[in-house]
Amino acid sequence: MLADYAVRVENSRGRRHPEPPHPYRNDFQRDRDRVVHARAFRRLEAKTQVFTRRYSDHFRNRLTHTIEVAQISRTIAAQLGLNSDLVEALALVHDLGHPPFGHSGEKALDAAMREHGLSFDHNLHALRIVEDFELRYAAFRGLNLTFEVREGIIKHSHDYSAKDHPELAEYLLDLRPPLEAQLIDLTDEIAYNTADLDDGYEAHLLVIDQIADSVEVFKRHYQEAKGRYPDVPEKLVFNEAVKSIFNAMVGDLINSTKQRVQSAGAHSLEDIRRNPERLAAFSSQVEEQRRQLKEFLYENLYYSPALAAEKEDAERITSELFAHWMEEPDDLPRNYREKSAHDPLPRVICDYIAGMTDPFIYQQYEKYCCA
Repeated sequence: MLADYAVRVENSRGRRHPEPPHPYRNDFQRDRDRVVHARAFRRLEAKTQVFTRRYSDHFRNRLTHTIEVAQISRTIAAQLGLNSDLVEALALVHDLGHPPFGHSGEKALDAAMREHGLSFDHNLHALRIVEDFELRYAAFRGLNLTFEVREGIIKHSHDYSAKDHPELAEYLLDLRPPLEAQLIDLTDEIAYNTADLDDGYEAHLLVIDQIADSVEVFKRHYQEAKGRYPDVPEKLVFNEAVKSIFNAMVGDLINSTKQRVQSAGAHSLEDIRRNPERLAAFSSQVEEQRRQLKEFLYENLYYSPALAAEKEDAERITSELFAHWMEEPDDLPRNYREKSAHDPLPRVICDYIAGMTDPFIYQQYEKYCCA
């Protein structure tokens, strides 16, 4: 049973190009499946989450992270009476626009674009992927996703203004997104905060005492796990602590969002959209725990000296390749050269690089910048 404020597929604003209904899948299920079968989705398997494959292939990549976000999101959606088909589609598509090398690649691409008065935003790039870049259908370009999925791509984690982005005006920028989209940014946080803690420990870049001294919620859950399992290996106690943090954050997000919806008197999707603020949120206590954990990860993992060389390589490779194609556009593949006849060359190069996997961008760098 869907809550009164959930998105109902029968009330969807539809697709840009009308299509006949499918005999046994609703429109949001079809959107989910189209994302899963997209080339851009497959490429996530070879894109960095935190650790590049040159560091190890044991850790999460952009695809496994996406699958984890989808799992968490479905669970929470069911407890809140939300449309789980829409939530799953949004979770699976939410990172589609990320370039190679994770945030280091995104940082370098954005810096390169700003030299030409442009910018790179992975949410907006994801929208362009599903609207234009994917070529699977004879009747239209892109995936022809429903309005609700396209809206969620750009609004799940950021509020854009129509003044700054007139090209997005159709997406109701003056209104909040549905709860189905609001959830995704928060489930993304749960997924990567706990997963990166796990991967950082597995990589021997983080140790128990270091985490416990800085992250109160970890210290508490680790001590509780140690009390329950005093004789098991440290790694298994660590796993129990991370699992407990994970479950606590998920439970809090469910309960806090329910309470906020009730307090706001939201009884319809329109109420959710017109509320002055987003209603999906952690409680103040868990929000502080999330902030502390995230700050710890930034200081001790993401900016760890052990990963600094990888990040520097990623930014240098991305920047030098971009500069090479700006100087030698004839070295671009034919279809990108053709695009540059009607699109700005920096944007065309950015699109090309953003679609690359980590292994492919290394190949291109060696081909064009190491000869």
